[in-house]
Amino acid sequence: MKVSKKIINLETESAFAILAKATKLISEGKDIINLGIGQPDFPTPLNIQEAAIKAIKDGYHGYTPSNGILPLREAVSEQIFEDYKVDINPDQILITPGGKPTIFYSSLILGGEENEIIYPDPGFPIYRSMINFSGAKGVPLKLIEEDNFEINIDKLEKLITNKTSLIIINNPNNPTGSFMGKKKIDKLVNMLEKYPDIFILSDEIYSKIIFDNNQMPSFLNYNKLRERLIVLEGWSKTFCMTGWRLGWSVWPKSLYEHANKLCVNDHSCPNAISQYAGIEALRGPKETIENIIKEFQRRKEFVHSELNKLNNMTCFKPGGAFYAFPNVSKSGLSGQKFSDIALEEKGVALVPGISFGNSAKDFTRISYANSMENLQKAIYRLSTI
Repeated sequence: MKVSKKIINLETESAFAILAKATKLISEGKDIINLGIGQPDFPTPLNIQEAAIKAIKDGYHGYTPSNGILPLREAVSEQIFEDYKVDINPDQILITPGGKPTIFYSSLILGGEENEIIYPDPGFPIYRSMINFSGAKGVPLKLIEEDNFEINIDKLEKLITNKTSLIIINNPNNPTGSFMGKKKIDKLVNMLEKYPDIFILSDEIYSKIIFDNNQMPSFLNYNKLRERLIVLEGWSKTFCMTGWRLGWSVWPKSLYEHANKLCVNDHSCPNAISQYAGIEALRGPKETIENIIKEFQRRKEFVHSELNKLNNMTCFKPGGAFYAFPNVSKSGLSGQKFSDIALEEKGVALVPGISFGNSAKDFTRISYANSMENLQKAIYRLSTI
């Protein structure tokens, strides 16, 4: 059997492999606390569930436009204006089954053997996987603990060449939980303005999960970048809708039809029922979501404080998302070995830092999208490694 080298070399996302392993151990009767998978532990708010049920009963069972139904794209446009006071034409908004297609399509459109794409390391593993699949050269931008895992603008600029076609930015960051405020983004944009031929993919999927009363400095606020800006967003994290597979993105006019063509070839259209649920998520009451964010803030404070009391690790303070990214080098173990022991001997599922890039061998990712009771138990177990 002859299988394409591209498929053989395609990478995956370790969090799903760890989820499968943890689930298997649980089915065998083991007591496992899963702090690996990056999804909220809260159910989708009831009003959103009811909107989906209504859509089923109302007969929305067929294909939709490949770019998503207009009422949903209009709702996204309204939400963008409410959040950032920016007008975005619904015809520049693409609805997709989750956020990953936006990474895939950006890489395919702007990749190719003649191009280079800069991506964060550590970062979401699908960035590197899709860049390599596209044929482009992936250029890692190292994010280091001493910089609170924020982008070092000077380092980024030194990576730019005449082959650079795309720069991927993720704020707040997965896996580190780092957050860059407006002052930092202003400086970053000032540098990017010097390179008008380079496109930017801003992954803002955690834009609503930000702590300490900070505000999201979306790249949509920077008009000078608009014609070469792709913004990735969605419902999964904010509205606890990971399994609904629903994302949105904003595309420059020059790339929109290319991306929409890929939608037709890849998945035809987004799920009809999820799209009507998505409208309710954006236009319906938000009290439940606000309470969830408050709970994540409470957990973040607890996890950060308790991890730094342990003798075998240190942890910088996350500013967004729902991850802690402790350095476990004090344990004398690599992040991989620490995570293996955590799952196999202590019953705590973590994701080793190496899963997110070669620069993170001393780290492991902890998702605090779990109950306070389980977080307390897990941290005690980790203290015994």
